[in-house]
Amino acid sequence: MVGSRLVVNTMSHATNTLYTYALDGSNEQQVPLPGLGSIYGLSGRKESPEMFLTFTSFVQAPVIYRYDIATQALAVFREPKVAFDSTAYETRQIFFKSRDGTDVPIFLTMKRGYKPDGNTPVLLYGYGGFNINLTPYFSTARLIFLEGGGIYALVNLRGGAEYGEEWHQAGMLENKQNVFDDFIGAAEHLISAGYTRPARLAILGGSNGGLLVSACMLQRPDLFAAVVPAVPVTDMLRYHKFTVGRYWVPEYGNAEKNPEHFNFLYKYSPLHNVKKGVDYPPVMVTTADTDDRVVPSHARKFVAELQARAGNKNPALIRIETNAGHGAGKPTSKRIAEAADMYAFIFHFLGMNWGSAAAK
Repeated sequence: MVGSRLVVNTMSHATNTLYTYALDGSNEQQVPLPGLGSIYGLSGRKESPEMFLTFTSFVQAPVIYRYDIATQALAVFREPKVAFDSTAYETRQIFFKSRDGTDVPIFLTMKRGYKPDGNTPVLLYGYGGFNINLTPYFSTARLIFLEGGGIYALVNLRGGAEYGEEWHQAGMLENKQNVFDDFIGAAEHLISAGYTRPARLAILGGSNGGLLVSACMLQRPDLFAAVVPAVPVTDMLRYHKFTVGRYWVPEYGNAEKNPEHFNFLYKYSPLHNVKKGVDYPPVMVTTADTDDRVVPSHARKFVAELQARAGNKNPALIRIETNAGHGAGKPTSKRIAEAADMYAFIFHFLGMNWGSAAAK
């Protein structure tokens, strides 16, 4: 409650919208936000005429705004200084139909006024699990890819909660293949809609998202030019035996105790689905030697399997950070070094130029 009005933050199609209402629920007013983005840090007092909120998007670093309840005016209160011209870029939201006909949204962040040319480098990101929503957020590291002439694409896969608990359950346990189908469908749509082609498409995901991109790479090696599974879960038959893995059983299942779970986990488990002699796309797996959430053995065994069984056309690399964990709390210096290696890998295999406003 602010200024004797109810303030309601809602989510629609994975973006936040802010409304105020009279105490009886009438007189709805929508707060004018800068664009497609996410709201957090909402604060105010019942007797105060103003409230404060933080808004961020794919091209805007988190900015604190002041909103006047009486005049309905939104004004910048505090903003960070970033050496980046956000006005030169825009975010669009498009939808495509997944394999089973489900409508799935994708955020596309690109140069303003961009028209599909069929040859633009695209970095496709997803997560799809554990009831986690992916709403727009800012990343300075991502700006490197945008300024290199690329498109950053984030797909809201089943397994999250963008459309409620039903959306979550449609991507867990025996339904996990839906998540991979959604991600593969997003890649296929970006190609068929003329944004890019397989030789200029990279995929990235971390943790459960590392499982995602690893599985999709194995299922559709023809679709991608570079793959970066970060701190991935890859051994779906034994993950529950290590550190906090036992807490993921409600999401993934337990192959040891349930034969039905074994059957669907074995079908997509990355470690167990590397086919002999197949030329998978170039892959760089990242992990850390003291990751106690997803133990580094997942990454190490997966890369060893790729190096032993896959074709020799493309590299299968592993980057092991030392004195670091799953990601949270990692020093800035290590984050910069990791981002530099990751984007160097992606730029190389997508044929992009460093420090250039456009790709080759």
